[in-house]
Amino acid sequence: MISKILLPVFLLFSHISNAQSDTIKTSVTSTSYTIYFDGYYKSDFSKKATNNKTSYTNSNQSLQLGMASIKLDHTKGNFAGTLDLGLGKRAQEFSYNDNGVAQTIKQAYLSYAPMNGLKITVGKWATHIGYELLDAYSNRNYSMSYGFSYGPFFHTGIRADIALGGKSAMMIGLAQPTDFVSADSPDKMLIAQFSTSSKNDQLKAFLNYQGGKDKSQFDLVLNGVVNSQLGISYDGTIANIAGNNWTSNAVYVNYDPSAKFGFALRSEYFNDTKNAVGVGTSIFQITLSANIHFSKLTLIPEIRFDNAKDKIFFNNNNNLNQYAGNFLIAAVYKF
Repeated sequence: MISKILLPVFLLFSHISNAQSDTIKTSVTSTSYTIYFDGYYKSDFSKKATNNKTSYTNSNQSLQLGMASIKLDHTKGNFAGTLDLGLGKRAQEFSYNDNGVAQTIKQAYLSYAPMNGLKITVGKWATHIGYELLDAYSNRNYSMSYGFSYGPFFHTGIRADIALGGKSAMMIGLAQPTDFVSADSPDKMLIAQFSTSSKNDQLKAFLNYQGGKDKSQFDLVLNGVVNSQLGISYDGTIANIAGNNWTSNAVYVNYDPSAKFGFALRSEYFNDTKNAVGVGTSIFQITLSANIHFSKLTLIPEIRFDNAKDKIFFNNNNNLNQYAGNFLIAAVYKF
């Protein structure tokens, strides 16, 4: 099991830290906290919670706590540690293979930088794959894409982040099966990322990968800045599970006419016609969200429409059809 690998690594890092405390200058010490809460009210146009086929918004006509979260980052010299805890449905669905207290641990990892341009990390961390993130304050849309929902949520293992010079970098690591902290299976996942950006940082590219027995995924994220008000991003992924593929192609357009107000438009084509993840059809979804900022509080009114190739959604008469839609309003408070 990977825990047999991680324990000696943790002990080694601890020994190095103690042994070098008298010889390495540790003047750079910092601790930071990130605390946030989010909640939402959602109304499906057909009053069916089951019409939701993506993560974190599986409700209808009720107030819901998304997540209450606290994240601690501590750095001392060449060492850094992160403990990220969450309570609520988002945290539970994120760590869906865990039970009890373990579901509150979103991330827990230690990092060591033995030299410039190299950092070794061990523990549990959110996936590098995809454009969207777990924490609501990190996304412009509150509901999640199909690509996020059926891709990996997190990895547990060991990874190396390597600077390649200029504005390019890579990451490579070995992890437990996707979304498991521990697993009886001896099979492990290879994870990797290559990132680069233009000289002025107006275009950034991330090529992501995970692969193991009977499962692989390639993902490309492009982030483009048109000007100070307009940004356009793309997230394309293809995954193979036991010989069956699913794909997602999503475009994100973010427009901020002022610092207090902005729009986020997401359009996505998701294809699971080979039933790799149990959806069994292709879906086009479009989501329009507004971001209204009041100091540390952000309100996100959002409207979403999903159009499937086959009849998988329920209408008001409990009959299946190809269409679903909903309205939600979310509040995110970060301090």
